[in-house]
Amino acid sequence: MAVPTAPMGPSALGQTGPGSMAPWCSVSSGPSRYVLGMQELFRGHSKTREFLAHSAKVHSVAWSCDGRRLASGSFDKTASVFLLEKDRLVKENNYRGHGDSVDQLCWHPSNPDLFVTASGDKTIRIWDVRTTKCIATVNTKGENINICWSPDGQTIAVGNKDDVVTFIDAKTHRSKAEEQFKFEVNEISWNNDNNMFFLTNGNGCINILSYPELKPVQSINAHPSNCICIKFDPMGKYFATGSADALVSLWDVDELVCVRCFSRLDWPVRTLSFSHDGKMLASASEDHFIDIAEVETGDKLWEVQCESPTFTVAWHPKRPLLAFACDDKDGKYDSSREAGTVKLFGLPNDS
Repeated sequence: MAVPTAPMGPSALGQTGPGSMAPWCSVSSGPSRYVLGMQELFRGHSKTREFLAHSAKVHSVAWSCDGRRLASGSFDKTASVFLLEKDRLVKENNYRGHGDSVDQLCWHPSNPDLFVTASGDKTIRIWDVRTTKCIATVNTKGENINICWSPDGQTIAVGNKDDVVTFIDAKTHRSKAEEQFKFEVNEISWNNDNNMFFLTNGNGCINILSYPELKPVQSINAHPSNCICIKFDPMGKYFATGSADALVSLWDVDELVCVRCFSRLDWPVRTLSFSHDGKMLASASEDHFIDIAEVETGDKLWEVQCESPTFTVAWHPKRPLLAFACDDKDGKYDSSREAGTVKLFGLPNDS
């Protein structure tokens, strides 16, 4: 039976989380030294700046593995790449070629020059920032909505609107495997060890497959409604999922049990990102703020104010800088025109 995916705020759920939730969910004996230290840092670095990236809304932002570049993908069918110079983003290039919206993109896990885009035009494209050219266009069977690059750099997985996930060899650009799923596939990811493949689905479950065999290992009932996004922490200790029930749940990678949940958002959680040290988790929704939590306690560390729903968040791989993009309108001239900006939070207040 399909689970309704209407937005449910915490009030609708009586502030409790998934059925397997631990009772110590939100009890804490005061902020940790880490929280106090980061709050002190952000008090002096709470500035958000925006940078024009596109002519329509931005769906996805991602940092290169060395943190030198930020890429963004947009409804305007292009990708943009910025260089991070001190405390600002300088636009380096705009990448054209897709015939439809660029819904998601990601960088090669260890080569800072390559990134891949997934589009509704039934292709994925691999780009090289050194030549600013598309080095491969791979045709797929459907309109692509999610994409990830395996931690070993050898495989790209792409999911489409028909719930087909295709595994593409990153060197030969040929399909290695294809899986049709009987449920709504939302987001996909390998674990850090590259030996399991995770999918979040419309029934509130996390499906885990062995890799490369793609045999079912486990299905976890994670949320009472649509399970939307999933992220692994860089340390390999946890992964987090965000759901239409407005909750973020944190899971122990080895035990596959939920260790805590975060319930400060009121709307379906669309996007998640762990900081480089695995100690902070940013989550965002249609709420007009991004929640930054301490992973180990669930305590609120900071709140980044936004004027509209947030589509995508990404922590810098080395610094406490958060890139994000919202559904902003360019209200100066036309309130219906999309702003197409990317934003950076964590900049010095005097910059």
